[in-house]
Amino acid sequence: MIRPERIDDRAAVRDVHRQAFGDGDRVPALVDALRAAPAALAPTSLVATVDERVVGHVMLSACRLDALPRLVDVLSLSPLGVLPEYQGRGIGTRLVADALAAADSQGIPLVFLEGDPSYYGKHGFADATKLGFRPPSLRYPPGAFQAAVLPSHEEWMTGTFVYSDVFWAQDCVGLRPDDLQP
Repeated sequence: MIRPERIDDRAAVRDVHRQAFGDGDRVPALVDALRAAPAALAPTSLVATVDERVVGHVMLSACRLDALPRLVDVLSLSPLGVLPEYQGRGIGTRLVADALAAADSQGIPLVFLEGDPSYYGKHGFADATKLGFRPPSLRYPPGAFQAAVLPSHEEWMTGTFVYSDVFWAQDCVGLRPDDLQP
């Protein structure tokens, strides 16, 4: 079952990301900071449950597109995590689909992310640079900067994707040298 996150889910959400990403508190701290940060759009935080246990989580948070005529409110889909023992069962797929539906229902034109193109390409995302968008950092491997174009997108909405300050403060933009494969 996919549902909005509740306050009493927060410890379980932290655990999902700790286990899914295996990098300590980096991603859980990002989620906590995104919840607390003032933003143009309230974050959307969804959990997947199995027998009432939180086994997956996805968050959409406010970012901007620096388009020539004006700034455009867009969303970032980050993070997406599923407990390792529940991966490969379609839970991430459902979380992404529900997140995109939530963004569309708000009239959001674009959702951006950094991730594996072979996974997210199956779920409505495409290489954002090929769609005419510029990434916020040079530390993206080819194809990892992706966007989902939603029905309210207009042709003039192109430009540079700008993460919220939270992503920069948490050092969660692009890959660091220790993240890169030799």
